[in-house]
Amino acid sequence: MSEPLESYALIGDLHTAALVSRTGSVDWLCLPRFDGPAVFAALLGDERHGCWRLAASGRDECTTRRYRGDTLVLETTWETPTGSARVVDFMPLRGEAPDVVRIVEGVAGRVEMTSTLRVRFDYGSVLPVVTGIDGGFRAVAGPDAVYVDAPVEHDDVDGARVATFTVGAGDRLPFVLTWQASHLDRPRRVDADAALAETDRYWTEWASRCTYDGEWRDAVVRSLVTLRALTYEPTAGMVAAPTTSLPERVGGSRNWDYRFCWLRDATMTLHALVYSGYDTEARRWRDWLLRALAGDPHELRIVYGVAGERRIPEHELHWLPGYESSKPVRVGNQASNQFQLDVFGEVLDAFHLDRCAGLSPTDDGWSVQRALVDVIEHRWREPDAGLWETRDDPQQFVHSKVMAWAGLDRAVQAVERFGLVGPADRWRNLRAEVHADVLAHGFDADRNTFVQAYGSRQLDGAALLIPQVGFLPGNDPRIVGTVDAIGRELGVDGLVYRNDPSEGTFTACSLWYADALHLTGRPDEGRAVFERILYLRNDVGLLAEEYDVHARRQVGNLPQAFSHVALVRTARALSATGSRAGRVHRHDPPKLK
Repeated sequence: MSEPLESYALIGDLHTAALVSRTGSVDWLCLPRFDGPAVFAALLGDERHGCWRLAASGRDECTTRRYRGDTLVLETTWETPTGSARVVDFMPLRGEAPDVVRIVEGVAGRVEMTSTLRVRFDYGSVLPVVTGIDGGFRAVAGPDAVYVDAPVEHDDVDGARVATFTVGAGDRLPFVLTWQASHLDRPRRVDADAALAETDRYWTEWASRCTYDGEWRDAVVRSLVTLRALTYEPTAGMVAAPTTSLPERVGGSRNWDYRFCWLRDATMTLHALVYSGYDTEARRWRDWLLRALAGDPHELRIVYGVAGERRIPEHELHWLPGYESSKPVRVGNQASNQFQLDVFGEVLDAFHLDRCAGLSPTDDGWSVQRALVDVIEHRWREPDAGLWETRDDPQQFVHSKVMAWAGLDRAVQAVERFGLVGPADRWRNLRAEVHADVLAHGFDADRNTFVQAYGSRQLDGAALLIPQVGFLPGNDPRIVGTVDAIGRELGVDGLVYRNDPSEGTFTACSLWYADALHLTGRPDEGRAVFERILYLRNDVGLLAEEYDVHARRQVGNLPQAFSHVALVRTARALSATGSRAGRVHRHDPPKLK
């Protein structure tokens, strides 16, 4: 039986990340980076596919757990009739090789603990050869090797390495797992206590730079720390999630690999970073974006690898049964080949934010941006796959047209406000044409709402973004009508489906709904929705992609960057501090000091 997604906490080293459950089990870890093959894949199968459980013997679940302050250091406490013990889990900032460190601390009395370690390479399909070495053991298969330093001896039990031991008050036992390419020498051993101090210091100092001072600071900082943990430090690319194939509907087939970087997320991510005081990180993300765009803009991909790779072929892992039998398990993402018109507008919006915030010279990458505008000019009437990356026939999605308008608008502003060179009159005229086309074909006057696609009656949570990008003001009756219709037809318990009630409510859409309520003059209703979403986070503050209101559980990949970016943005919009950052929206950002 799979753990509920709420059971998982995140640890990471800015190259990759691991998920640790309330049972004390590391059930997901891909090495050497986010999109590498999993060493622990129990999340998508069972313990036979790799995991590392370190817990009080005979206990099904920990008593309490928390992150240490604003860090990514996880503390899990086990209470037993004979005493209590704590497990401190973290991944040190990447040095010579990736490490997972687990320190067992005796708190009171005496507690029997069990360590059960199953290493399985290539997503649980390869059983390594395990040999004893000084201070632990080594597991090797093909290109991969894992070294385990352990203070207690582990025995081979049915293909797992198992140790049972007792800790008393004041005892401190460090366990360290290190991955290395099998043809290389063993990496230097990690000093667990020194690594803990360094990791603790890094995250504490990083979180302290957050400039948000509103009433939801703890939630905002936890979301920002999560976003930082999803960043691949060598390139600054941010993955949408560290996991693959966690289903949008348990038992269904909408199971996608999210361990890549979506261009669509660029503006929202920049917004969250800029308004929170992380201009260095925002600038590096912008630089990643500029590198990824190099080449023919007509060949732009909507999703890239963490280093900017363009080819992300999708295939299925038939040997994994999937999370709660949700198949298939996919690696790679076929959506990288889709035409999604809105992405061109999103990227142009990102560079507009870049200019407004003063992250770089205003003409930086302008030739690339003009080329993107050219694509919009020539292709804005074409149907596309849309924001939700449908694998059905392309449609004339309203959100895509709105973002084409936004791209043209940002191009016009680049000329008018920032003095860049371009055919502003032509772009201005086309902007007006797109605007009129959307109002003529994407708005249902009888129902007073924008719809998902031309000729459709289906509503779409993406319409909640229309006022955010400046297409219409929040007090426009058409926007008010759209927000009301979405709340009525796609809303349930204050949460919003993106379009299909057969899956979970979409967390980002629910946060956009809170923001839209605020923009339409109903801030109290927006706050109520926002606080409902805060309540639905798990005990360590993480959000998945969706929430199933019927099963009362999170679904989809976890943690989801899109959800946490939206949380930061909506907290800013609803903030009662009265600061400038609490009032502005993404179409008119402030300039950094």
